[in-house]
Amino acid sequence: MTDDTFGYRWGHSALTLDLDLGLDGEAPRLLRVARPDDPESPPVALPMVDVTLLGAGTGWSGPRFRGTALGARLRYRAHHAAYGDGWHHLAVELHDADSGLTAFAEYSSPDAVPVLRSRVRLRNDGTEPLTVRSVGSLLLGGLPSPDVLDAHRARNDWLAECRWYTEPLRDSVPDIGRDVHEHDARAALRLTGRGSWPTDGHLAMGALTDRTDGRCRLWQVESAAGWVWDAGEAPASRTYVGLGGPTYDDHGWLQVLEPGEEFASEYAALALGDGFDGALASLTSYRRRVRHPHPDHDRLPVVFNDYMNTLMGDPTTEKLLPLVDAAADAGAEYFCVDAGWYDDTVDGGWWDSVGAWEASTRRFPGGLGLGEVLGRIRERGMVPGLWLEPEVVGVRSEMASVLPAAAFLRHDDGSRVTEQGRHQLDLTHPAARAHLDATVDRIVGDWGVGYLKLDYNITTSAPGLLEHTRAWRSWLSSVLNRHPDLVIENCASGGMRMDGASLSVTQLQSTSDQQDPVRYPPIAAAAPTVVPPEQGAVWAYPQPSYTDAEIAFTLGTAMLGRIHLSGHLDRMTTRQLDLIRNALATYKVIRGDLRTSLPFWPLGLPGWTDEWLALGLRGPVPVEGATYLSVWRRGGETELTLPVRHLARTESVRVEVLHATAGAAAEWDGPTGLRVTLPSAPSVVLVRLT
Repeated sequence: MTDDTFGYRWGHSALTLDLDLGLDGEAPRLLRVARPDDPESPPVALPMVDVTLLGAGTGWSGPRFRGTALGARLRYRAHHAAYGDGWHHLAVELHDADSGLTAFAEYSSPDAVPVLRSRVRLRNDGTEPLTVRSVGSLLLGGLPSPDVLDAHRARNDWLAECRWYTEPLRDSVPDIGRDVHEHDARAALRLTGRGSWPTDGHLAMGALTDRTDGRCRLWQVESAAGWVWDAGEAPASRTYVGLGGPTYDDHGWLQVLEPGEEFASEYAALALGDGFDGALASLTSYRRRVRHPHPDHDRLPVVFNDYMNTLMGDPTTEKLLPLVDAAADAGAEYFCVDAGWYDDTVDGGWWDSVGAWEASTRRFPGGLGLGEVLGRIRERGMVPGLWLEPEVVGVRSEMASVLPAAAFLRHDDGSRVTEQGRHQLDLTHPAARAHLDATVDRIVGDWGVGYLKLDYNITTSAPGLLEHTRAWRSWLSSVLNRHPDLVIENCASGGMRMDGASLSVTQLQSTSDQQDPVRYPPIAAAAPTVVPPEQGAVWAYPQPSYTDAEIAFTLGTAMLGRIHLSGHLDRMTTRQLDLIRNALATYKVIRGDLRTSLPFWPLGLPGWTDEWLALGLRGPVPVEGATYLSVWRRGGETELTLPVRHLARTESVRVEVLHATAGAAAEWDGPTGLRVTLPSAPSVVLVRLT
């Protein structure tokens, strides 16, 4: 609807956008993204779209996502609003007469969820080619002053994923005295992800929390091929946020648009809420709305995987058959044979020879070969799964010469991208896609495999990476359309490709390769910041050498995610197996609640060395339904009280200990919260509050 103050207001019951369409001849602006009851804020004069072309760079030097020369030249042409399938959509059409570039700022939001999804689509309506150097997915000014904002980021490293940290925005955006200099500061808090491991270093996320009222703006850039965001000072002592990527300056990316051609940026999503927990709850609801629909999200089956701290890439028929029986007896529902099933070499030197994906006859002898193991898995009532690394072809693989050179990503000089003895396929090429289609259709259709763990253990920043990652997601969607019951796990050395774009098409996400059960809790507790609980695969690897407490600890770490069971179950005593059976039975009782629950952190987001950690899951409506809390103690005092804010005014709360190490206790302490006692360390307790 029109509005005398802002020009145009769009949205729904949970979200509103105020826009100045520039009907006075100026560049259109996105003034405000807010919830309907949020206080008004003064507008800030930033263009709705920022884009740089070769020959039209920045209007004010500095590595920021605002202030481009072309953004200020774009003028309003039209806008179109629509509603369908529970989504609200708005597209604003802009045009630059000098270059002939037309830009469409495309906004969408799911009904009743305070999340804005945004991208920019470009079209060359001119007569000459245009080369795009960068285009932002979302540019928003008008946020509170940097003086009152805390910035949140998450380091994400191999074996140490999802490590959030917070600092005042002013630490990165100093007050330079704009009134004196009459220019905006060049400084900005800026973060980039590079290469085909987009979350190697940091998650593709960020947040700003207002210390005065607790309101939080949380975002993710949905790109598997490089991303960038920055936050800095805007006019009138306000703050801007720019999201997008890849770019030429950060990633060597360029896009040539011939006359009539189009290009769309990667999506970005901005979530609003009260505090980080509230904004993350909004983002979790959004993530569930944008992903590929799949029955796995409702069933949440327990997966046994033979790799972690168990066979470690050395499977054979002799080793697997006892594990299959033990996993079935324990209550696993899927059994995945991990790396090595294709290895026919004597010395295990398969790393640079993968690509054909045929089963080893040395590891799986006899007439049935690997089929004997897959058959046993089915006989024991489980769904068989296999590990696969589809995007790579080893330099010694026959496929390296069978496939045409154009089926591989190549450098500018024409040479193939080669990392650690592997070539990188380019799934925009039909031969590469046909090779993987034939591989998956054989494994799934002919062999009866119902689960694929898709790993990815190299990283590259080669030309064409963005197009490849988009083709990779398109290929995954086509595979799921052909095989709708197939479950796909996304893994890249653990969580190195844990981005919103990848998570929208895969059913599970590997959270880590961490092998130490005492170091896993901060990863497991923070994993719901990046992946909904029902998609986050967390290892639980009990061993025959573990004490009962250690078995309970590693199982308890995975209970509020997707249990990825491993360990030498075939060597365990009856008592040890009973501990595992009981834990899995408990998980199967509560997993139905996980698929709709929203995460929260009573002790704040976990620190890597914290002695006490806690993850909570509550129902979509506060107070109603069950609340679950996993609490870990790795040191410190034996007792701690955890605030549970959404239950703080509830007079009667029932406390049930569902899973715990010996001696654990929990009781409700009225408005103070939940008092937990864990006499030993390391220890864990899973509690249900109703």
